[in-house]
Amino acid sequence: MTQKLLFVCLGNICRSPSAEGIMNHLLQQEQLTHAICCDSAGTSSYHIGAAPDRRMAAAALRQGIVLTGNSRQVQPADFATFDWILAMDRQNYEDLLRLNRTPQSSPKIHLICDFCTAHNDQEVPDPYYGGASGFDYVIDLLLDACTGLLHHLQPQVASRHRSR
Repeated sequence: MTQKLLFVCLGNICRSPSAEGIMNHLLQQEQLTHAICCDSAGTSSYHIGAAPDRRMAAAALRQGIVLTGNSRQVQPADFATFDWILAMDRQNYEDLLRLNRTPQSSPKIHLICDFCTAHNDQEVPDPYYGGASGFDYVIDLLLDACTGLLHHLQPQVASRHRSR
């Protein structure tokens, strides 16, 4: 059974599509694309249908990561569909808890920075109104968080694969 991850930020054009792209990149490197699938969404409807921010895409590309997809808003069905819902910051975490209509889904909701191993940040800062260095920092931070998350998930993925 495939683990399903949903990365969530406000508008789904900077941080969450970066986390999705980074995780997909790591999954390809580890040959785990069959075991884990990713998506991203925003808590707002500001940018529905928009591609990832060009500055964010450029920062990711400098690390060899291609960002794809189009912005969408979190839907009620996402809380049932996804095994892990990973918020970029505390406000989006709180918004997800508020949007979730099924209390049994609340344990699925986490802050992505909880999985960092090299950074001490508790939230992924929104680089939207800043310069290039902010976008580069977000990529580095999310590489750390996604690597930590993947290490956390690998034992579960291995045990599910063995139980087939």
